Amino acid sequence: MFAVYAARIDRDQPLTGLELGERPAPEARPGWSTITVRAASLNHHDLWSLRGVGLPEGRLPMILGCDAAGIDEDGNAVVLHSVIGQTGHGVGPDEPRSILTERYQGTFAEQVAVPTWNVLPKPRELSFAEAACLPTAWLTAYRMLFTNAGVRPGDSVLVQGAGGGVATAAIILGKAAGLRVFATSRDEAKRKRALELGAVEAVEPGARLPQRVDAVIETVGAATWSHSVKSLRPGGTLVISGATSGDRPSHAELTRIFFLELKVVGSTMGTKDELEDLLSFCAATGVRPVIDEELPLDRAREGFERLASGEQFGKIVLTNS
Repeated sequence: MFAVYAARIDRDQPLTGLELGERPAPEARPGWSTITVRAASLNHHDLWSLRGVGLPEGRLPMILGCDAAGIDEDGNAVVLHSVIGQTGHGVGPDEPRSILTERYQGTFAEQVAVPTWNVLPKPRELSFAEAACLPTAWLTAYRMLFTNAGVRPGDSVLVQGAGGGVATAAIILGKAAGLRVFATSRDEAKRKRALELGAVEAVEPGARLPQRVDAVIETVGAATWSHSVKSLRPGGTLVISGATSGDRPSHAELTRIFFLELKVVGSTMGTKDELEDLLSFCAATGVRPVIDEELPLDRAREGFERLASGEQFGKIVLTNS
């Protein structure tokens, strides 16, 4: 079958290890289902995999892709939960939790196999492309906002780095949930898009906000860390799920953190139950992922290049006809 895969690891030039071509189709195994992929979305996790983060060379070649929506063996439209081993279903109780493609072949292919427990019905209100955007970036944003930040309607939130998949999702979900959302971006066009999606104000990174916020959604890391901490009200919560600009800020702001009794919470992906709630939320409210671009699978390299450049706003989706 045709697939997009990591053939080599290159920490400095990750796209040199990306290959497109024929790979073996999934083999049947007890407790697993084979899904015919209709749409799959790109994540920064795919770029990090090409750098060898979470993917050692001994597991190559590895088909990339964590997110997908498609058709199961019984003809049902489904969405995949990307966290494998969360309960032991299909893998055994001793296997540690991992994200698809850290141990198992991914979704950038004509077919993918996952534990049957990881398969959820696709709401009919969502297209395959829309549903394929939800299991990683959107689920991460959902958990950051409503589980780990614990915000409620009327609260205020700062979302750093508008344009990225998680940040875009956080703006849209926050607006739909009745939050007062502020956003940052270095790019004027992305700040304008953030306002169109529901942010009450969009500013350059580091700019002073008109008020201190209840929570910050942080995925940028070192470049925005100090601004994130300084933007919180006393007792506020900073939730971090990524560090695309690096994980070692020049100022940790420890004094401010302990003096104002701020909370710093790490967040990774989300649970199957949270994904089910997110799917229902989108179906019921009309909230939809922002799709930057849809490309056929054989043009995947263009999608990776766009993701690596940081030019996208929203999700890049690969489709199988």
